[in-house]
Amino acid sequence: MDTLVFDIETKNFFTDEGVGWNNFGALKISVVGVYSYSQNKCFCFEEDEMEELGKIFRDAEKIVGFSSNRYDVPVLNAHFQAKAATRDLDLWKMERVDLLEEIEMATGSRISLSRLAEANLGAAKSGSGAEAIELYKEGKIEELKKYCLEDVRLTKELYDIYRTKGRFLIPDKKTGEVAQVEVRVMTDQAKLF
Repeated sequence: MDTLVFDIETKNFFTDEGVGWNNFGALKISVVGVYSYSQNKCFCFEEDEMEELGKIFRDAEKIVGFSSNRYDVPVLNAHFQAKAATRDLDLWKMERVDLLEEIEMATGSRISLSRLAEANLGAAKSGSGAEAIELYKEGKIEELKKYCLEDVRLTKELYDIYRTKGRFLIPDKKTGEVAQVEVRVMTDQAKLF
C-alpha cells in the first residue's frame, strides 16, 4: 500500500460570493498535486481528472498533508463523493497525517508551511493560496501546477523529517527564535482521528 503526500488548489475560496464558510462542496478544485512514495513520483491532476486521481488514492493506505484535515481532505472528499466513479472513496476513513495538527498538539499554536519549511529546509513557499486562485483565473495552469507541486515537495520533505527524527525546528512567532520541538509520530493505535 502506498503513502501519498498531497495538496489541493481551488478556483475559489470561502469568502467568494455564494460559497460561505465551511461550505467545502462549493469550492471548485483547480489542481491536486500528489507525491507517491511507492512510485517515487509526483502527479498533478485537474478537476476533470478526479477519476484518475481516485485510482491513486484507492491504492493508498496513508495520506499526508499540511492543514489537510481542515481544508484539503474535506474539499477533495466532497468532490470524490459527488462523482459516481469515486463515491466509494472516503478520505476520512483513511490513515491521515496532518503535519500542522501534529505541530499544534506539540506547541499549542499554528505555523505556516512557508515558515516551517524555511526553518527546517532552508526554503520558503513560492506563493500563497490566494495567488494560486489568481493563477487559475489568469489561465496560467502550468504555473499553477508547478506551485502546487512545490507545496507537495515541501510537505513531503517535512514529512520525511517527521518520520525519521520526530521533531521540527519551530520559529517563535514574536521573537523569531528557533526551538527544536518534539512532535508525536503516530502509532498503530492512533492512526485515525
